[in-house]
Amino acid sequence: MAYDHAEQEQLAGLKSWWERYGNLATWLLIIALAAFAAWKGWAYYQTKQAAQAAQLYEELQTAINAKDKEKVARVTTDMQSRFAGTAYAQMTGLAAAKSAFDAGDFQTAKTQLQWVADKARNEEYKAIARIRLSGILLDEKAYDEGLKVLSGKFPAEFAGLVEDRKGDIFVAQNKLDEARAAYQAAIEKTDARSAGRQLIQIKLDAIGGA
Repeated sequence: MAYDHAEQEQLAGLKSWWERYGNLATWLLIIALAAFAAWKGWAYYQTKQAAQAAQLYEELQTAINAKDKEKVARVTTDMQSRFAGTAYAQMTGLAAAKSAFDAGDFQTAKTQLQWVADKARNEEYKAIARIRLSGILLDEKAYDEGLKVLSGKFPAEFAGLVEDRKGDIFVAQNKLDEARAAYQAAIEKTDARSAGRQLIQIKLDAIGGA
């Protein structure tokens, strides 16, 4: 009888608890299950997106190798509209820009580099795009615009490249004091073992050294 009485007390306590908290517990369970399902669904979606973007990137490389300008443009637009959040979209912008530059289509190259600079989530891709864009602007004698592109923050590993490009622009403007300062900063921020550092030193020496 003692066992039955204890069991009845437990059941009564459980019933009382359920009457007070059962509805809340049910909703919490539903929310937890829904969140788990959403997480699984998002993971599947991300994997599927990456796979489709990778396939489209392969198509881009094929079009670039075939020098099919129209297909490159079509695939690039498709990639950036459907998979803008993936690394493949950023890589596509850089690849399409180089393809356009090699073909002498500087306007398209600038447009693609600007897209990467504005839309990329990866800071390294953004930095590459901005440095390359400044190079085109230098060739077009758009010096102030080129310097503007190089303003702002860059990842530390790009500091030497940025200062080097600034030096090139200052030389083109015949601002040799600014160019020397930029080249000197580039040397200081470039690895001593880098071949690029030697080239920067040659450019610095060519305008009279530090």
